[in-house]
Amino acid sequence: MPEKKSGALTANRSSLGHKVRYALRNPGRVVPYASRALRDAALRFRHRDHVSYYRAVMASDAARDPKAAVGSQSEKRWLALGQMQFDYLVGHGLTPQHRLLDIGCGNLRAGWRFIEYLDEGNYYGIDISPDILASATGVLAERGLQDKLPYLTLTRDLTFAFLPDDRFDVVHAHSVFSHSPIGVIDECLANVGRILAPGGFFDFTFDRTEGSEHHVLREDFYYRTETLIALAEKHGLKASFMEDWEELPHGQSKIRVTGG
Repeated sequence: MPEKKSGALTANRSSLGHKVRYALRNPGRVVPYASRALRDAALRFRHRDHVSYYRAVMASDAARDPKAAVGSQSEKRWLALGQMQFDYLVGHGLTPQHRLLDIGCGNLRAGWRFIEYLDEGNYYGIDISPDILASATGVLAERGLQDKLPYLTLTRDLTFAFLPDDRFDVVHAHSVFSHSPIGVIDECLANVGRILAPGGFFDFTFDRTEGSEHHVLREDFYYRTETLIALAEKHGLKASFMEDWEELPHGQSKIRVTGG
């Protein structure tokens, strides 16, 4: 695997030592972190299951700034991250005739580009947050893409029970598993094979660690590559670490899953 992120790959961001060192290096971020920790603790108290909790997180973040809620602190970065996702999938064979399922579509950071590119009705976006989906409809209108008739659907889980077998040539999840406990990932991998068309693939990004697997505020989860590959294989899927994705300017890694 590439070495470019090796300095951070063994860090346990949930440990007290890491937090102290980070605070000393970044004193201006201490107060915002403490504020977020208090907010998240209150949300976890009111919403015990992860989907309800993270839905509340997204509602809070989207109320302040929908683009920041999906991890983009500026319009320029929002556009750049969407372009990167789009270019990567097109470079890996996505064509206008393909049907694409965008898990955690958010406010269409990459989705509007896929909608514009794909044939009418070939884009399906799902998300757990009604607030961010409302923002997505606004982006759709701003970009004048209503005639492409994309599907935007609210969901509570990743069983895909409402979707037909063998439907999607490409399934895509960017910055979803980085915010998901292992049970949510397992649920997705247990069911995604059914909806993949023959020859299709499922790409997902994740926060990679080569040390102890951990989470920060139950918002950011760090997994070892071999853990997720083994989980896919448990469900009869083939999984590969995408080396070429590591060359791009982002903070996550990518695995591709295909049928067994």
